[in-house]
Amino acid sequence: MKLEINEAPLDRVVRVVLGIALGAVAVGGAVSGPLLYVVALVAAIALVTGIVGFCPLYALLRVSTKSKAR
Repeated sequence: MKLEINEAPLDRVVRVVLGIALGAVAVGGAVSGPLLYVVALVAAIALVTGIVGFCPLYALLRVSTKSKAR
């Protein structure tokens, strides 16, 4: 499986913002217990996939939000 970008720029921005927001929620102490780890994991996944531009789930499902023109 080739790791080619499969996210549109808007999709990437939303993921990065969501990752930062969820990270702030986790670090800020708004959640605790097992939910803290779930929120932190989702934040990390959203942030990394947004920065890299590749979503493994999109690749598995053969979905792409990136325009075909490029």
